[in-house]
Amino acid sequence: MLSSSRKLSKLLRKLQFPLQSENRSISTQDVIKRENKHAAHNYHPLPVALTKGEGVHVWDVEGKRYIDFLSGYSANNFGHCHPEIVKAIQRQSAILHHTSRAFFCDALGEYAQIITKLFGYDKVLPMNTGVEAAETACKLARKWGYRKKKIPSNEARIIFAANNFWGRSLAAVSASTDPVCFEGYGPFLPGFTCIPYNDLTALEKILQDPLVCAFMVEPIQGEAGIIVPDEGYLRGVRKLCTRYNVLWIADEIQTGLGRTGRRLAVDYEEVKPDILVLGKALGGGVYPVSAALADDDVMMVIEPGSHGSTFGGNPLGSRVAIKALEVLEEERLSERAFESGEKFRSELKDRLGNNELVNQIRGKGLLNAVEINRNFADAWDVCLKLKENGLLAKPTHEDIIRFSPPLIIDDEQLQESISIIVDTLNSVKPADN
Repeated sequence: MLSSSRKLSKLLRKLQFPLQSENRSISTQDVIKRENKHAAHNYHPLPVALTKGEGVHVWDVEGKRYIDFLSGYSANNFGHCHPEIVKAIQRQSAILHHTSRAFFCDALGEYAQIITKLFGYDKVLPMNTGVEAAETACKLARKWGYRKKKIPSNEARIIFAANNFWGRSLAAVSASTDPVCFEGYGPFLPGFTCIPYNDLTALEKILQDPLVCAFMVEPIQGEAGIIVPDEGYLRGVRKLCTRYNVLWIADEIQTGLGRTGRRLAVDYEEVKPDILVLGKALGGGVYPVSAALADDDVMMVIEPGSHGSTFGGNPLGSRVAIKALEVLEEERLSERAFESGEKFRSELKDRLGNNELVNQIRGKGLLNAVEINRNFADAWDVCLKLKENGLLAKPTHEDIIRFSPPLIIDDEQLQESISIIVDTLNSVKPADN
């Protein structure tokens, strides 16, 4: 046994790239080559190899600094390595990091009390990833449909908006209208139907079906390209779901926790979903934490043994989530995101108003998008130019660049970012395509 252990240690030392701290270097190409060889190709990353992060900045293995305008798809709302969140994970990991829900622990009850009070629900069901929380919401809705709405067994329907995105599980791709997400993964989960986004007429028509138990929708569609619905859409959703006794599930995994300039995006219209789904930033960017929140009438249809998660609600995740929520409130990040977002869009529109490359600038808070005229360039090519100029962003689809920096970004950093974006977009000519 000892001999085998030594052999494994020797192999690991041999395979490791030398560390920069040892005065030896590793190149971006080395990192890319190794990852491409040994990791599945289920992502298409920008050709940058990051090794360090602090606040709104990240550094690559050659030491070049960038401003992060992706924020880990909004998981890093509080920036990289926020000192209070790092302290929380260090402190709790040295005391008690995991127990499973087979036992009670002091951290989960405290976390549950804080998050339910903050968002105004009776109960929280803790999970890990966003897709797990969204799938939890679907399970809750179906069970509620059978128990409370008296839908015949196995006939419940859940309605989604076209161009939704809530993950890559079989349930999530069953709800997708994007062929890249669902092709090759059938047969799909039955009982899922999509209707146009931002269309209350289509919603009312389908909610009249007594088999419908829920409608799940993003208040602002993220992966679809930061699609902001008409004012009044969310109030209309609330009204129609109430009228037809259908649960409204709000997917706030990306839009929640200050990202859009409010604690929740639904707060812009002062409405409350029946089931609220949170994730990403809830773990402070350092640990996967997600949650489905609902009142007792919905949540209590779940019984012991009928749903769960090994790591969901463990002491480490609970303490990290508590600290993330504290940072959100104490640093007024929702308000800061609103103010920064107003400046960001206003200055981009002023300085890019005559640029034929830009079709549209849209968003709320610090969840924004620039839609690119593809007669000039693809969004991917523009992101490569932004990277060269010191700012990291990622396209969603071929003509949209999402801009979502950490909510802690200050005015000086915001102005530097705006200048990089404007200068980069102004440098793109039709001949570059």
